Amino acid sequence: MKRKRVVILGATGSIGESSLKVAHDIPDRMEIVGVAANKNAEKLAVAANKVRAKAVCLVDETKIDILRSALEYKPQIFVGESGLLEIASMADADMVLIAIVGTGGLRPALAAIEAGKDLAVASKEILVMAGEIVMREARAKGVHVLPVDSEHNAIFQCLDGRASDVRRIILTASGGPFRETAAKDFESITVEQALKHPTWNMGPKITIDSATLFNKGLEMIEAHWLFGVEMKRVEVVIHPQSIVHSMVEFADGSTLAQLSYSDMCFPIQYAVTWPERVPNSLPPLDFGKLSKLEFAKPRYDDFPALNLAREAGETGGTLPAVLNAANEIAVAAFLDRNVRFPRIWQMVEGVMNRHSTVAHPDLDEILRADQWAREEARRLVGK
Repeated sequence: MKRKRVVILGATGSIGESSLKVAHDIPDRMEIVGVAANKNAEKLAVAANKVRAKAVCLVDETKIDILRSALEYKPQIFVGESGLLEIASMADADMVLIAIVGTGGLRPALAAIEAGKDLAVASKEILVMAGEIVMREARAKGVHVLPVDSEHNAIFQCLDGRASDVRRIILTASGGPFRETAAKDFESITVEQALKHPTWNMGPKITIDSATLFNKGLEMIEAHWLFGVEMKRVEVVIHPQSIVHSMVEFADGSTLAQLSYSDMCFPIQYAVTWPERVPNSLPPLDFGKLSKLEFAKPRYDDFPALNLAREAGETGGTLPAVLNAANEIAVAAFLDRNVRFPRIWQMVEGVMNRHSTVAHPDLDEILRADQWAREEARRLVGK
């Protein structure tokens, strides 16, 4: 098999770092030809120097001189939002891995599909906001959309192309740091407590989303689009050990699960080498040491994020984009200590209730709904 030439958008984040590790681990199967970042010029240069990527893109134009002086060789340099679209459609790439947090990855994802590149998706916002458009365009272009999120990658592995026989998709959730915290104590939760995730090491936004369970809500909508399974068949189960990454129950009552240690290198590698499996230096599971795997139903009443996400996913149209945007603003307000922890889902629900959903929206309508929801949520923070 030939080497997969990959462009990484969001190369300086945790997924980007794991991708560099994977490329180093399987050099005969993965070559990083492009790296892009928003504003961390120094870290982007370190990544570029390490893999000698042919192309480098920095969105923040004010830091381009820092990037240039830190590069030890002369790659092609792209700048700004337009640069992101160019590097996402560069000729000598086979796959674009999108690990940009938030909505910034949406246009580059569509540009990559338009250019005939396979997409590896680590930013769930792309499919939450515009799953209908992204999957439709991918089908039209005959390109693959491969999930990098550990849960969706697990489902992808369990399905192995058999989506028609699915009875239920079961996403596992660690339950976050407040899995056993009484709802009456939510008001006094601090930012520091919310940022202490029990099993994964992630950026602040996604860590707070894990604490509220919005992360799992967004993943339910993502699974609905990725695998073409209606929302009512997508469920969540709490699994504190984060060893079973997700499960699929088939029509005959059999359930397949994918298990591995909590390390993003596993799903990234599978997305790159699929449909093959390639040896690596990652540790296999030691079942003798695992001792127990626990499962429990989510506390839906105490963590309303799951039901809000189900409502958004079932309604469809622009509502998932509104849920996502309002949540981003609410999480930022919590991290800035402007609102208390339970206000996150209260604000999201408030914004969703005020939105008039547009069915089957185009990209502009989605982005308008996103913008409207952000302004609406900021208004609620101001209150």
